[in-house]
Amino acid sequence: MGKSTVYFKGFKNNGILIHTFHTVHGTRLHHKGKAGFMKKVIVTVLANDRPGILASVTEAVFQEGGNLDQVSQTLLETQFAGLFIATLTKDISVEELQTKLRKILSPQGMDVLVKPIDEPDTIKNIPSEPFVITCFGPDRKGLVAEITAILARHQVNVTNLRAMFEGGNDPSRNLMVYEVDIPASADTAVLSEDLRTRAAELSLVINIQHRNIFESITRI
Repeated sequence: MGKSTVYFKGFKNNGILIHTFHTVHGTRLHHKGKAGFMKKVIVTVLANDRPGILASVTEAVFQEGGNLDQVSQTLLETQFAGLFIATLTKDISVEELQTKLRKILSPQGMDVLVKPIDEPDTIKNIPSEPFVITCFGPDRKGLVAEITAILARHQVNVTNLRAMFEGGNDPSRNLMVYEVDIPASADTAVLSEDLRTRAAELSLVINIQHRNIFESITRI
């Protein structure tokens, strides 16, 4: 029998539990308390990069009753791209929140999209192992599409991708780094062979390493 772990997330208001999570035998369950308006949303923000974007977005989300759970942002050339997951503590619809955030942030040159995050009652925990796949070689159209098609065919989930294409045949100027979760049920030998075969056809050098090994090597 697997280990049962209980987690609580949220707060109490006059003794009423607002939001809880608990995990039983590797399966996470989600329950709502009496305050049923508690919900999660993801806020996407795109803009020309400049100082102060994060400050403006996080302040606006806070003003509208959002409690930030996760934030991920990056720069692609001159463009800021940010993802903000927040739990709403106000009884406000997603449409209302989007309208209010756009009213605050659009005059500052930001494009805003808000979507709900629907958490199913049960989230299956699929056993997997983390790997890092690096590819480099001559630049050509469709490189990301070629590699991700193979990963999808083997049910491999890409959790992070960093890609830099500067053109030309210098391999150091064209690099892709995929962080992936490979299901325990996957045939890693077949996956590796499929990737290496296609990489050779594309004149790419490809390396596949368990994340622990990759991180150990890069620290040296």
